[in-house]
Amino acid sequence: MRMTRSLVLLASATMLASPALAASAQPVPLPQLVSQVSIPHTTFRLKNGLTVIVHEDHKAPVAAVTVWYNVGSKDEPRGKTGFAHLFEHLMFNGSENLPGDYFTYLQQVGATDYNGTTAQDRTNYFETVPAGAVERAIFMESDRMGHLLGAVTQGVLDNQRGVVQNEKRQGDSRPGGLVQYALFENLFPGSHPYHHTVIGSMADLDAARLGDVKQWFRDKYGPNNAVLVVAGDVKPAEVRRLAQKYFGPIPAGPVNHPAMASVPSLPRPKSIAMQDHVATVQLQRYWAVPGVLDRQLAALDIGGSILGGLASSRLDKILVRDEQLAVAVVAQMTPLERAGIFNVTAYVKPGVDPARVSNRLDEILADYIAKGPTADEVQRAVMSEVSNRIRGLEQVGGFGGKGQTLAEGATYAHDSDFYKRTLTAYASITPAAVRAAMQHWLTRPALKITLSPGDRPNYQEAKSVEPPKPGADKSKGALKGEREVPPVGQLAALDFPTITHTKLSNGLPVDYVQRQGVPITQVALAFDAGSATDPADGRGLAAMTMDLLDEGTSTLSSQEVAETEERLGADVNSSNGSDRSYVTLNALSPNLAPSLDLMTAVVKDAAFRPADVERIRTQLLTAIAQTQKDPTRVARRLLPVVLYGPAHPYGAPAGGDPKAIAKFSRADMLAFEKRWLRPDNAKLFIVSDRPLAELQPLIEAHFGNWTAPAGPKGTKAFPSLPPRPGSPRMLLVNRPGAPQSSIVGGELLPLDPRGDIIPFDAANDALGGDFLARLNMDLREDKGWSYGVSGDESLMLHAVPYVVSAPVQADRTGESLVELNRQITEFVTTKGVTQEERDRVVTKNINQLPGEFETSGAVLGAMMNNDMLGRPDNYYETLAPEYRAQTTASLDRAARAALDPKAFTWIVVGDAAKVRPQLERLGMPIEVVEAP
Repeated sequence: MRMTRSLVLLASATMLASPALAASAQPVPLPQLVSQVSIPHTTFRLKNGLTVIVHEDHKAPVAAVTVWYNVGSKDEPRGKTGFAHLFEHLMFNGSENLPGDYFTYLQQVGATDYNGTTAQDRTNYFETVPAGAVERAIFMESDRMGHLLGAVTQGVLDNQRGVVQNEKRQGDSRPGGLVQYALFENLFPGSHPYHHTVIGSMADLDAARLGDVKQWFRDKYGPNNAVLVVAGDVKPAEVRRLAQKYFGPIPAGPVNHPAMASVPSLPRPKSIAMQDHVATVQLQRYWAVPGVLDRQLAALDIGGSILGGLASSRLDKILVRDEQLAVAVVAQMTPLERAGIFNVTAYVKPGVDPARVSNRLDEILADYIAKGPTADEVQRAVMSEVSNRIRGLEQVGGFGGKGQTLAEGATYAHDSDFYKRTLTAYASITPAAVRAAMQHWLTRPALKITLSPGDRPNYQEAKSVEPPKPGADKSKGALKGEREVPPVGQLAALDFPTITHTKLSNGLPVDYVQRQGVPITQVALAFDAGSATDPADGRGLAAMTMDLLDEGTSTLSSQEVAETEERLGADVNSSNGSDRSYVTLNALSPNLAPSLDLMTAVVKDAAFRPADVERIRTQLLTAIAQTQKDPTRVARRLLPVVLYGPAHPYGAPAGGDPKAIAKFSRADMLAFEKRWLRPDNAKLFIVSDRPLAELQPLIEAHFGNWTAPAGPKGTKAFPSLPPRPGSPRMLLVNRPGAPQSSIVGGELLPLDPRGDIIPFDAANDALGGDFLARLNMDLREDKGWSYGVSGDESLMLHAVPYVVSAPVQADRTGESLVELNRQITEFVTTKGVTQEERDRVVTKNINQLPGEFETSGAVLGAMMNNDMLGRPDNYYETLAPEYRAQTTASLDRAARAALDPKAFTWIVVGDAAKVRPQLERLGMPIEVVEAP
């Protein structure tokens, strides 16, 4: 995986194509690509003002139901910041005819890709459901629009206020998490609707009163302020009938007049210095720019991509590759409805003077703004933008599928075809247009924020809100006008696509699936390697090698590799897992041949240039240093070491060992490549809209003549797993000032990853595996101490670790650990799986199967998992009958045979001054450790 894509800390990098490859890398013309992007749909409006949009897509037996409300944080008056986001949570906590948690009803129908989000300008709710459950989903959305307030009690408000405050703590506790407040408060004046953040202030959340919250809903969430989109395996006439039946009786609300505001300009440059637990200095620049409806938006967006968004960006090339002053640079445009934010951030290379980088950054910006981009830069940036949009439209739902695309246009532009106008604008951008937009907007005074390593300021805590007392009614109030919940129709069973098995002339096995819908071909080359190949004194070698694999060939620099990708709208990616190493290609099918040229060059001809080795080494070490600043990532990095022991192949700290990474040489990577990245240790997986007869000659031409190097391929040795401890361990890592504690617990399960994992997996859905599981419902929904808790197993080839993750508010750390232990112990002793839990998890797992494989990427991943774990091609089709066969007794047996509450190792990362006294009351020995 290209290093610059693999790190949360770092940005993308790379650039131009060599004459030989450039000659073959001729993409289809942009107008031709843009013309292929189409979402045909029907639009109508109910008498109460609700806009309804329907798109038919029968490729899979699923449909996405999406509701966008034209209300966000920009509409909040002073003293009520965070209300829009708080209501997003409240609207998941039951309605008058569907009391309790909405996730219960979503899981009953096998929903996938379900969520809700709040932004400055809108709130949305979405779910993808089996086609037979569309009526139920439409009913559900109508019930929370028209029949919600009777279910909003003081208990529900108090609980969700606590959850939101823990979400705020979780975001704030991340390194750099406090920058957003300085950004919005300083870039936008106090009278501007974007002056405050979406999450709001602790004080305003504390002050929220039940009457105020209910009035906010009455004023903002009427049907005349909303858009309903149904996209997928549906008919417009039927959707019209259902929309009228369930939404039609809801009366219109007050006419919403969203807050209007112009794009502000700072009167003079403003500089702010901040400190936080970051690994290196971050130099940030911000400008307010026009929003989504402005004619210059596309030019600003493309200008940002060329400057610092593409892998081949100018800033990355100059500051990271050529001059090596930064480990990463990012430039991007964030469009909001009334305005947007243009941001440039440089992550200073450790040891380099930040003032020098700041001056150089300003020089590059000034030169770019004065001269503008080249035609080739614009073409590549637009191709990348268009190809990504095409990929996103493979889904009908989710965060960026067809339903969201149509709803966004209808909400912001009152035009569901707005996406077409946008794409046409991108395709027609010229260098002159980019230059003019940048000169107009980025020559104004900038807000500069310098974030340096150091101690962060004291955290402003929330008031303590007691959870509802046991037995108190927290989910249901006075119900109004009860309605009959519609039944779920016939749901289609999963029909997993047929896998064709073949081989190339050199014996390289190929698994192929045809998946029509969008013109995309995905190719994955999987090597039997992974981080398990690392020697005990060389942790991180496999990952570093794969990071460098796509950083240049003998004829292409890393910059040239990236430019070729962008020109083709392709994504060539090399990555590393525990048991496998991968090179993948996601290509537009019309550009497949030249995209395969690039993938093949990366696989067969990686250069490992010394300059690239040193650059990637610095990025890796900086990323590890940054990981040490993030409480949850610290615990996750430490856990493998304590679970497996440092000598086991799986016992490496996540990300590798800095001491080893500092010493790896080019020769080490070439040796790894020779032993592990070879055709006799690999398998090809392909999912494409093109038939195999068309693809096979192309694949054969690229990989059929690939021969293994001299010398034997690598072999792995796995010793027995360490015995599970007889009593729990507790490790404490000190992070002074952290507003949250990160609790991570793990143990190794006595399960065969190649065996039947379904009984335990289904049982764990009741304990920790989904939103409604006991661990999450206890600490999040009942007590309000956490934003989210999970417990899940992972399938590795030679181990099945089980990991509990619970970020909790600092003053509840000890109590939370008591609750986690209690829940797990009771689950495997006195309070096993209930009949209701059995029915819920079985129904959920069966009904969601068709929706899990809507995209070609999901199919590709399933093919590779089946191959690695030795499963049959039809494995996923066998799951429904196995789930149906489960009983409470069989689930209890599976859980009790696998989980041992006394075998957990618990890692707590938090402020030891606050946390240790709580932990000492638990009576467990506490080991104070440093992060690895």
